[in-house]
Amino acid sequence: MHPSSDTQHRFPAQRFSIAPMLDWTDRHCRYFHRQLTRQTLLYTEMVTTGAIIYGKGDYLAYSDTEHPVSLQLGGSDPAALAQCAQLAEQRGYDEINLNVGCPSDRVQNGRFGACLMAEAELVADCIKAMRDRVSIPVTVKTRIGIDDQDSYAFLCDFVHTVAERGQCDTFIIHARKAWLSGLSPKENREIPPLDYPRVYQLKRDFPALTIAINGGVKTLEEAKNHLAQLDGVMMGREAYQNPGLLLDVDSQLFGIDAPAVSPFSVVEAMYPYIERELTNGTYLGHITRHMLGLFQSIPGARQWRRHLSENAHKPGAGIPVVEAALALVRDRAV
Repeated sequence: MHPSSDTQHRFPAQRFSIAPMLDWTDRHCRYFHRQLTRQTLLYTEMVTTGAIIYGKGDYLAYSDTEHPVSLQLGGSDPAALAQCAQLAEQRGYDEINLNVGCPSDRVQNGRFGACLMAEAELVADCIKAMRDRVSIPVTVKTRIGIDDQDSYAFLCDFVHTVAERGQCDTFIIHARKAWLSGLSPKENREIPPLDYPRVYQLKRDFPALTIAINGGVKTLEEAKNHLAQLDGVMMGREAYQNPGLLLDVDSQLFGIDAPAVSPFSVVEAMYPYIERELTNGTYLGHITRHMLGLFQSIPGARQWRRHLSENAHKPGAGIPVVEAALALVRDRAV
């Protein structure tokens, strides 16, 4: 799935994406990341079908600037997922992704997330129900296994069933298995060992499918190595904690110019958005918390983080707080 640029808005390539991360990849985060890279596929945090259908808030809100953007859904009721997928398509999302990878107890109790790997036919029914309702891509993000169901044959059976019965053609594989009990979600992102060769083998055995990899990717050089074997790379925590590296994604992975020339211009590009959001009642800290890592390894980075952390949450905090923090880095950089 590597469309030409004129169709990219509607059908984003999986070549490079930023992982959906609960409490992290909210709309402010995505708007900020979009100032660093135009081509990267951005994901929402996981949103449950119940929140969209019954919740009081607007869980599908996003900015047009975020395209290409994918909605990650959590759920296991095909009818509810199809309803939410249709709502998302009407709102202009570029892709729907089903979460079959999150191992938290809260998610398991709702019968979705990684525990669904044990129910491949149900996952297939969920994907088929969404595909029948929408014309945008419907994809799956999953693990290489769960608990003691961690053989390569188990993974192949899961992918085969979901691809054939669910007509799913794109899988993002977190190259770790998940322990459904005994490990916290954080431990599940770190303790089970990464097995990249297993994902490479999956692509060889299912060449017609679009296969992207997730888990432990820290540099664009590593991303390039994965792309030699696979169709896509999804970066998670590193993209969030060191967002400055995203400035090189468009040039290195897509062969086009970056949207900004420096981290400084990225911050300045955020000013109109921040002003608009402050007017709508958003607190400055809800936006700037995503920007703290921007100057990592640049002189003044610590002063930038400290000034924002200490001042962005104060009543009435606005653009002057960001300008003062930026001046601290500029002074050091000069």
